[in-house]
Amino acid sequence: MFELTSLHWIFTLFIVLIVIAMMMRRDTSIICIIGIFLIGYMAKGTINQAIIGIFNSFVYALNELSGTILIISLIVAMSKALLYTGVNEIMVEPFARAIRTPSMAYWIIGVFMMTISWFFWPSPAAALMGAVLLPVGLRVGLPAMGVAASMNLFGHGIALSSDWVIQGAPKLTSAAAGIPVQDVVNASVPLILVMGLVTVSVAYWILKRDIEKGRLSIEKDTVLIHSSDSLDEVAAFPLATRAKKWLAAMVLILFGIDVAVMVSFNLRGGDATALIGGTAILIMIIIVLVAHKGKGIEQATNYLVEGFKFGITVFGPVIPIAAFFYLGDSGFVTIFGKVLPLDSQGLVNDLGLVMAQNVSISPVIGAFTIMIVGIITGLDGSGFSGISLVGSLAKLFSVSIGSGTATLTALGQIAAIFTGGGTLVPWSLIAVAAICNVNPFELARRNLLPVMAGLIVTTVVAIFLL
Repeated sequence: MFELTSLHWIFTLFIVLIVIAMMMRRDTSIICIIGIFLIGYMAKGTINQAIIGIFNSFVYALNELSGTILIISLIVAMSKALLYTGVNEIMVEPFARAIRTPSMAYWIIGVFMMTISWFFWPSPAAALMGAVLLPVGLRVGLPAMGVAASMNLFGHGIALSSDWVIQGAPKLTSAAAGIPVQDVVNASVPLILVMGLVTVSVAYWILKRDIEKGRLSIEKDTVLIHSSDSLDEVAAFPLATRAKKWLAAMVLILFGIDVAVMVSFNLRGGDATALIGGTAILIMIIIVLVAHKGKGIEQATNYLVEGFKFGITVFGPVIPIAAFFYLGDSGFVTIFGKVLPLDSQGLVNDLGLVMAQNVSISPVIGAFTIMIVGIITGLDGSGFSGISLVGSLAKLFSVSIGSGTATLTALGQIAAIFTGGGTLVPWSLIAVAAICNVNPFELARRNLLPVMAGLIVTTVVAIFLL
């Protein structure tokens, strides 16, 4: 039986401290940095190596998040070009005519996001949909936080945890469980329906309550409405309505071509995100050159600078906490070397494994244990890193129970990806939060009750299916 080391206990202690701080709405950066220092000291035995570990952990986190930072910055640069030239008004008109109420906006935006995420995964979907759908939601009275919650729960929650089209997640879990991929997909259908319905319904109820009580309102300082001294000259070059219509059509056509290319060349995940990011740069350049006439070259740089300023501002508070939690997975070996026991699967996965080893197995206990282990393995902010462990444990538990390998595997997959893929870990949902210009920590807090309610109800349903 695997035994936890002092490194595991320190990591666990700081997870608890971070969660408590977040619940108290306090900043967690210093807690994370102290945690990294202590883990580094225990791992290497010297203060100087622990201090070096703090810096290296930040570098590691920045490298891991760099693609997301870049796509957000480029989308923001393009969005500012659309805003200041008035092209965005032309683009959202058709959607605004179809979506007339905040409730319609919440559900329609969510379904759009979920559908596209099934085919291209949520990060490129968020970049593709956010710039167009956020202004629509704001126009009909849905606060930016409501748009973000809808996109996040439907995309990074329902679509990513089911992954019925690309089947990246089911392939990992089914391989670990030793069963066919289709068995996991089939078993996930009733669980995803329950999880999705409960989660988005509870989130909608909370959102509607907060709007009615005035706790949420239309934010006037969203990413599409920020002003900037470096862009003041835009007003000197107003675009005619005809030019705006041509540019709006160009934007929709280019992104439509992106979708066709993704389908034709089977582009997914990072490749799909890169395609959208590159297209956003081209759109921004074309709009700026048309709108600013002789000064387009200089203004293009200003838009890019504004986009990168926003990206760094949003991601700055996230890097320390991400740096800490990346130590729970492969980041530990990269930063501190191979000092964990040889049979270790990473700090986070080890904690889940020890918990599973010390629990007596029955259908009820087995299902709830798989759900909790899934949550624990999702704390690293990936969602995918721990699902192989979940699949292995599901196979082990099903032997003791006598059935239910596929059901337990699907349940663990849903718990891990809903947590870390993600709707509860701030740095994993930051793509949506940044595009909607809401605080990622507040979005994670808003998602907590709906997601936990969904996981509990889904686990109960899974018990009856075992």
